[in-house]
Amino acid sequence: MITFFRKFFQSKIGIGVTLAFLGLIAVAFASSDVANTGVFGGVTGGDRVAVVGDRRISTADLITNVNNAHQQARANNPTLTMEQFLAQGGLEDVLDQMVSRAAIAEYGRELGLRAGDRLVNSELVGIPAFQGVDGNFSADAFRAALRRLSLSEATVLDDLAMGLYARQLILPIGHGASLPASLNRRYAQLINDTRSGNVVALPAAAFAPEGDPTAEQLREYYEGNRSAYIRPERRQLRYVTFGIDAVGDLPPVTQEQIARRYQRDAQQYAASQQRSFTQLVLPTQAAAQAVIDEVEGGVSLAASAQAKGLSTVALSEIEQDALQSQASTEVASAAFAADQGELVGPIRGDLGWYVLRVDNVSQISGQSLEQASGDIREQLVQERRRLALNELTERIEDEFADGRSLSEAAADLGVDVVSSQPLTSDGVIYGTQEQAPQELSRVIGTAFEMNEGSPLLAEIVPGEQFLIFEVSEITPSAAAPLAEIRDRLEVAWRRDQGMDAASAASQRILQRVEEGSSLAEAVAAEDVSLPGPEPLRLNRRQIAEQGQLSRATLLFFSMAEGTTKRVRLDDASTWFVMQLDEIEAPELAEGDPIIQSTRQQLGQASQNEYLEQFLAAAEASFEVELNDQAIEAVRAQLTGSGN
Repeated sequence: MITFFRKFFQSKIGIGVTLAFLGLIAVAFASSDVANTGVFGGVTGGDRVAVVGDRRISTADLITNVNNAHQQARANNPTLTMEQFLAQGGLEDVLDQMVSRAAIAEYGRELGLRAGDRLVNSELVGIPAFQGVDGNFSADAFRAALRRLSLSEATVLDDLAMGLYARQLILPIGHGASLPASLNRRYAQLINDTRSGNVVALPAAAFAPEGDPTAEQLREYYEGNRSAYIRPERRQLRYVTFGIDAVGDLPPVTQEQIARRYQRDAQQYAASQQRSFTQLVLPTQAAAQAVIDEVEGGVSLAASAQAKGLSTVALSEIEQDALQSQASTEVASAAFAADQGELVGPIRGDLGWYVLRVDNVSQISGQSLEQASGDIREQLVQERRRLALNELTERIEDEFADGRSLSEAAADLGVDVVSSQPLTSDGVIYGTQEQAPQELSRVIGTAFEMNEGSPLLAEIVPGEQFLIFEVSEITPSAAAPLAEIRDRLEVAWRRDQGMDAASAASQRILQRVEEGSSLAEAVAAEDVSLPGPEPLRLNRRQIAEQGQLSRATLLFFSMAEGTTKRVRLDDASTWFVMQLDEIEAPELAEGDPIIQSTRQQLGQASQNEYLEQFLAAAEASFEVELNDQAIEAVRAQLTGSGN
């Protein structure tokens, strides 16, 4: 219900969206998927796409931000191309955000707000992407991130300063925003309202032309809708896999080699002893001795420790070396010299004074050379094979660096080269829902960053299985050729023609109703045979609980009583004309929780409205000049059409 309520009352710019663009650069740094955007020729960093007051927005900054926004969008849609992103308004959205951000910063400066170097630096060191393994700011990590994102230090610091200006201005604006109780109550009543009226459907199929489009009509339609038929980039890979068997037969392990390994690891095969203890550590020798005295007097070690606010620790099946590393040489020596059941201490160790009780002593017999030979032989064989495999992979990589081909490497390995079907960047075989072969799943991302004919070696199973692969063919992302999608285009053209005609019909119906005709009479006046109006009765709460939201539903619940409106539903390929006859809004009891919920929701909505109005006013207070030529040059560079 709250989600439904928000869809009716929140303004188009919410606090979340605003803060998102205020942190655009920081978010980009935190994203692990942001890749190097490269350098674009033809548009220099000195060119400007916009001027806001005294602040200029360069083409380089716009390119960087659009690339970052595209990469973030690809996190949800891996096959989204730059051309598709721009067709959806991505460049305009990013530029609008940059202009608003610059306007806020300029406005803050005019008001006397400040974002000093120390404050900016405090923001910088708090960004996780710039922190080292110790959790502190790392200059190396900072520079690496700048290189990865093609940003300069000055650009990042300036962006952080603008974010600080924005934060100082924006956060106080909507704080504590609220509306009068009477207004809250009236809107709360709408949560339960029931609306009655009539609806007429005007499907595109009823108005679509029956004949086929001409070649010129189809081409014109294709050119105007190319972005809807963009095919993702596809790549075909050639690859081979090989494992430990590729090293061939190795010299047998000799008995002399086994003996040398046995001698080297003599301690591992020698007889040993493991013990279990109950341990207590105390701060002073006197305290430790007092515990020993109590235990010798009949009190258990655990009870004595508990009486002093302490607790014992159980050490199970531990060897002397391990205890020595935990406590001290003296503690370990004394503990392993005592008999089972004996109390040891007080002895000074690393953490204080130790008292231990020997709970159990286990003798572990050693292994003779003859007994250990089998395990040692297998160990040596595995080591040799791994070493030989490492040497083989190093040699293959060196040969690739010298220009050797994948086919030559495959011939040496005695394996066949496999060619994949065309793959998309999300690891799917193009044109199907089938995943790429399992052995390629780890290298798909790398493959989409490679050039053709440059083989690489990758590890599939560490130390066991390897893959050599190369990109054999790249099919760039582009609109499908008209000839290949002619049938689809004809269906889409006919549908769009029908939707245009249905739109005109809905407008005529509205005009007739405004002139005094009933909805049924207005529909009957159409030349096309259409079904008559159908009764419509909807309850807002039920619709919200069922999640049955559509543009038509939203319109019906935002109309005034006695009005008639039209709405387009693309999913249904239909225009609807809706007439609202009656609104029933039952009274709410005092203290109804819906009233309080509504008050909170409207408070958030009014806060967003204040913020939206402030952003518009701040931007309007400066002269904003857009360089359309530079913007189009950026668009051309991003899509590659300017090369």
